[in-house]
Amino acid sequence: MNTQTLSRRARRGFTLAEMMVVIVIIGLLATLVVPNVIRRFFQAQSTTARANISTIMQSLTEYAVNNSGKYPETLEPLVTPDANGHCYLDGYNGKIPKDPWKNEFQYEPPQPGHPNPRVFSLGKDGAPGGEGEDADIDSDHLKDEG
Repeated sequence: MNTQTLSRRARRGFTLAEMMVVIVIIGLLATLVVPNVIRRFFQAQSTTARANISTIMQSLTEYAVNNSGKYPETLEPLVTPDANGHCYLDGYNGKIPKDPWKNEFQYEPPQPGHPNPRVFSLGKDGAPGGEGEDADIDSDHLKDEG
């Protein structure tokens, strides 16, 4: 072979068979990796909701300690500065945080038969009940998990 023939072969690039092998490998990797990434993403959202509920519950407890054991009727007093400029739920720019699915957290103050406040998210679907990523996340159940 002369140098001109070698030079042409070097410039030709990948063969069709080589390209097919690369595409098959990429496809196999995608079928293994993508489902795991998606599952981890939904687990992270659920963990974020739990952390936010826990933070809100701690703020409610602090509020009750400073107000003779009385809890607020809504979450709004937690983000409203007091006379000293202190907010019970700080770091949210004066707004009540939303759950990872951009829905409002639900709040129920203590009631007869249920002496503790309840904070919960309705999950991804925004409707009561559900399973998986649509399941409700509730402060009452966080106590059981912890």
